[in-house]
Amino acid sequence: MTLLRLEEPRALEQTIAAIQKGGIVAFPTDTVYGIAASLTAPEALHRIFTVKGRTAAKTLPILIASGAALKPLVRNPDPRLLALANQFWPGPLTMILPGNPDLPPEVLASDGTIGLRIPNHSVALTIAERSGGAIAVTSANPSGSAPALHAADIPPFLAEHIDIILDGGIARGGKASTVVRLGDDGLEILREGTITQEAIENVWDAINNSGEF
Repeated sequence: MTLLRLEEPRALEQTIAAIQKGGIVAFPTDTVYGIAASLTAPEALHRIFTVKGRTAAKTLPILIASGAALKPLVRNPDPRLLALANQFWPGPLTMILPGNPDLPPEVLASDGTIGLRIPNHSVALTIAERSGGAIAVTSANPSGSAPALHAADIPPFLAEHIDIILDGGIARGGKASTVVRLGDDGLEILREGTITQEAIENVWDAINNSGEF
């Protein structure tokens, strides 16, 4: 494991190079510290599950650098969900959408969906942009434990299996993203995080009442 401070010369470039070469790295996002791997590095994706003690049934979320990165990842998304995303992205809202069946199984759930969002954090955005526009990222903590808000919060037994930890100070959000999906009975909030259920429902109602869909 290599610990780099963001202000060190070429620290961000070294982190990007590591993920491009098939490594796993940790860095701050707008919510908590995350562990990331390239979508084109199956061994690295598998390592994340091992490092975290994460069950294979719980697939990895995807961070994308921009809305343009959606096209190769999703298929036939409901336009109302895209309108909802437009209201909260970049930001701490994870959308569950139909995924491209060619995506790796580490990010593609058994029902054919993926979870993704655009983070509101320059470091996370830069890493995603320089790594093909999209990367798999999950919180940098053992499954079931509290998320890391500082680089020092990542437990040593987990940190030793990460190639590079980029210390970018505190993860200012301090809380996981809100997760939503469209179910048979309408919009479902699977996890309430930084964005409240009330805020989501208000925007969702406005979208559906607009008459544009």
